Amino acid sequence: MKTVFNLGVTMSTEQKQKFAAYIASQGLKATRQRELILEAFLAQAEHPSTEELYLGLRKEHPGIGYATVHRTLKLLAECGIATVRNFGDGAQRFEPCAGEHHDHLVCTGCGLIIEFENPQIEKLQEQVAKSHNFTVQDHRLELYGLCSNCRKGE
Repeated sequence: MKTVFNLGVTMSTEQKQKFAAYIASQGLKATRQRELILEAFLAQAEHPSTEELYLGLRKEHPGIGYATVHRTLKLLAECGIATVRNFGDGAQRFEPCAGEHHDHLVCTGCGLIIEFENPQIEKLQEQVAKSHNFTVQDHRLELYGLCSNCRKGE
């Protein structure tokens, strides 16, 4: 999968501190490997799976193991830095939580993921919830179809 648009997630001191505090609260050690994984994850312009992040990291850091990457991504999700996503390709993917809410267009042909924001859609969702006397706590909108490149190949 590849993402064409990332809504500006960069690593902040606040995210490092949040992760360090969570690690400590779980009785775990703050290691250089976990910090490298956090940095690499937040630098992604994609929605990486564990394997994709691992393969990217091991090029420069061959001492980092797959299991360490997987466990660290789970910790990032538990502490609210990452969100687990499933876009129908069979891989559990991770996305940074920082930034504004956004939705996704997912190409079922090539796996392209396009992030977008649309205030009209957000307003309509609020209206629908209100008309049903419903309070939305969270939501995800994922639209599946074919990107322009895959439509050309049909």
